[in-house]
Amino acid sequence: MLEQLQRLGQRKMAQWALAYAAAAWVALQVLGLAADSYGWSPTVMRIAFGIAVLGFIVALVLAWYHGERGQQRATGTELLLLAAVLAVGGGLIWNLERRQPATANVAAANDAAANDAAARVAGATPLSSATIATTAADQRSIAVLPFVNLSSDPEQDYFSDGLSEDLITALSQFNGLKVISRNSSFTFRGSKADSATIGAKLGVAHLLAGSVRRAGDVVRISADLVSVKDGRTLWSQRFDRPYTNLFQLQDEITQAVANELKAKLLKDEGAVMQSDRPPSGSLAAYNAYLQGRYQFARSTHPSFQQAIGFYEQAIRLDPDYAAAHAALGATLSFDAAIFSNGDAARAQLDRSRRAVRTALALAPDLAVAHVARGALLMNGELDWAAAETEYRLAIRLAPNDSAGLYGLAQARAALGMRDEAIALMQQAIDRDPLDTGRYYWLSIYKSTPGNFAEAERLIDIAVNLEPAAEQGISQKVAVQVLRGQPAAALATVHAMPPGLWRKVSLGYATQLAGDQAAADAALQALIDQESVGAAYQIAQVFALRKDPDGVFKWLDQAWAQRDPGIRRTLLDPFLAPYRSDPRFAAFRRKVGLPAP
Repeated sequence: MLEQLQRLGQRKMAQWALAYAAAAWVALQVLGLAADSYGWSPTVMRIAFGIAVLGFIVALVLAWYHGERGQQRATGTELLLLAAVLAVGGGLIWNLERRQPATANVAAANDAAANDAAARVAGATPLSSATIATTAADQRSIAVLPFVNLSSDPEQDYFSDGLSEDLITALSQFNGLKVISRNSSFTFRGSKADSATIGAKLGVAHLLAGSVRRAGDVVRISADLVSVKDGRTLWSQRFDRPYTNLFQLQDEITQAVANELKAKLLKDEGAVMQSDRPPSGSLAAYNAYLQGRYQFARSTHPSFQQAIGFYEQAIRLDPDYAAAHAALGATLSFDAAIFSNGDAARAQLDRSRRAVRTALALAPDLAVAHVARGALLMNGELDWAAAETEYRLAIRLAPNDSAGLYGLAQARAALGMRDEAIALMQQAIDRDPLDTGRYYWLSIYKSTPGNFAEAERLIDIAVNLEPAAEQGISQKVAVQVLRGQPAAALATVHAMPPGLWRKVSLGYATQLAGDQAAADAALQALIDQESVGAAYQIAQVFALRKDPDGVFKWLDQAWAQRDPGIRRTLLDPFLAPYRSDPRFAAFRRKVGLPAP
């Protein structure tokens, strides 16, 4: 052993190794500073490190060889061979790096860690970003990210959001061009993730991003079209215009992006040009409309109320503003279905009907007006066949409208067409891959024997996307009950905040757990406190108790209240054991559902 160490010393192996390590360390530090300064991809540093490791091995070989021959420096031939070895090795490392998925970068890892943390809070299975990524992006696909508000006034966020939404609306009118909806693209507001990560999550080949700076009566807008594949900027433009020429400015940007994507070569037969602008050209009315959309997107009861106020303001400024009437009608019907009960809900639905009628009278070919009427028919009238007609018309008018596909999927599901509903909802997810509601409803449609694991995977995605969505967590409890997992179901319930959906979920879980006293208490609390607004869910609990009289009593009560939950009747796994009961057929006829 001592002799071997002496031979290593004679060949100066330690000196060569230390000298090379020091030189490599300095080179990597300098390269790291350059990468930070110029925003180079992390791939550059990984390749450099691989080459450094390869060079270390070569240096040791040279040290042994030179020590054996007693030479003190490398010859020109040896240096040339060394360079060739490093070049070949670097090329191999580069090729391996290129084969790695885009989601393997640091930003994606951070996103996955955040998803895992959210999942642990809600009791969902942790999911990586790859779980919700779509298939390889079609080159005819784009996501418009929220334009950054660079103005000093943070209240101008609605203005920059409005520009982004206008671009989404305009680009969505081209058949064959996949355009991601606002719900998904706006989740990347303020994100530090790179274009490859965002593109992988949204399943698109192009990103349109930009900024808006408004100072007085002048607005400056910068827009960039980026290729997701390699991060190249395909098109970039800056626009400085008087604020009064906003509509003209939006048209210029939209046309420029459409030209870059060769949108004129895509088929657009059957599409009618859509617009959310006031016919009078009133900027004040348009600003009020944009503020209403900004508040509606927050999806809370107070924000819905603010949105309603802004839409009403826009209508006062321009009574012929069809898009504002449509948005008002849709918001009122959603508010009635989600946040109101009894007389308050009926009053909201009456206002919704008037607003939707006005929108359609003003603009019969406006897609959002037909989506609004579809929502009213689904949520208030419980007329699913008529809702289907409205959603199909909206899709014909605006083929890329994710809201139309989403609504049509719900209408087909209400009519018992499970396979069609699944296919349509998957299309809606393809255009809006980060919207919680899409996964929530797809999980419901997939809740059949043999598919419960898939149903839970889908609801886990929804819960990861929006951990505070109580209705989504309640669906997770329902799937756990269907899978025969009482302990898991109870654990999920106990992590939920107080409220309607916790009471409903506790009613589900206690029936399976076998504690009859707890089950009776949970059901009684649900009846005492939530009989107005949760009649359908009470019927589901009676179904789990194997009490058909209770099931049909509360289904009748749900119909009397026009409970929107009735849309689930034909596909509800809880009600499946009662479909052969004559009362089930009678109920179907009464509420207008088709016969088997």
